Amino acid sequence: MSQEHDKAVTYTSYLKVDELLDLQQPLSDGPEHDELLFITIHQVYELWFKQVLHECSALQTALEAGNTHRSLALLGRIRTIMKTCVAQLDILETMTPLQFNSFRGRLSSASGFQSAQFRELEAVLGRRDQAGADATPGTGMAMAAHLVPGSTPRLRVEAAMARPSLYDSALKYFSSRGHTIPAEVLNRDVTIGYEANEKVQDALLDAHRNDPESNMVGEALVDLDEGLQEWRYRHVKMVERTIGAKMGSGGSSGAGYLSSTLFRPVFADLWAIRSRF
Repeated sequence: MSQEHDKAVTYTSYLKVDELLDLQQPLSDGPEHDELLFITIHQVYELWFKQVLHECSALQTALEAGNTHRSLALLGRIRTIMKTCVAQLDILETMTPLQFNSFRGRLSSASGFQSAQFRELEAVLGRRDQAGADATPGTGMAMAAHLVPGSTPRLRVEAAMARPSLYDSALKYFSSRGHTIPAEVLNRDVTIGYEANEKVQDALLDAHRNDPESNMVGEALVDLDEGLQEWRYRHVKMVERTIGAKMGSGGSSGAGYLSSTLFRPVFADLWAIRSRF
């Protein structure tokens, strides 16, 4: 065996701790005390986004295979991660507006709007931007507008917009259990955003009333959707608390744009049937 293979794996080597701890590099003079917190929080978010994307991929496979137990386990994990993401905002909100503004100018055009992984997650959950990838940045109409054409992050977002969403996989799950999802929905053009469908709602209502396993999966999907909306709301309030009505970094409209994303459920059919129980 080579010397490399003879080396014992340690906590530090396995987790690449030295490399990880070298990634937080403030740009402000001093540097400002709170910039490290800002960097750490956002790097951790990117790690959680990576994990959620990993779990969503497995979840789609489980749903399409009709595996209820596996689907519920993965949905529960994703929801728990989302709760953790919301809780991290409590830490970020310990930073006052004055503390943030002490280094905000160093961010230049950098913005959370540019997070390729969150854009990819939105696409996995079903968002489709018909305005195209080159629409005006900051309008909320272009998921990949800030990403370099042909770059790996942009290609990942575009690929996610071109394949079935998590909800498409969920509808296949319900169909596999004998609930009548219209063929035109199951075979729809997945590059176009899904629109709520009354016939699908009829099938989901039947699933909730007569199929306990489908009911559990449906409710877990609503939990996931509610968790995403909770994260969006807390994010909006955090931004309002920190920069008020100022223009966001990177040219976005800040809290104004974020507010426009609220109260838009990912799984509209599952919410629509609430009034019919």
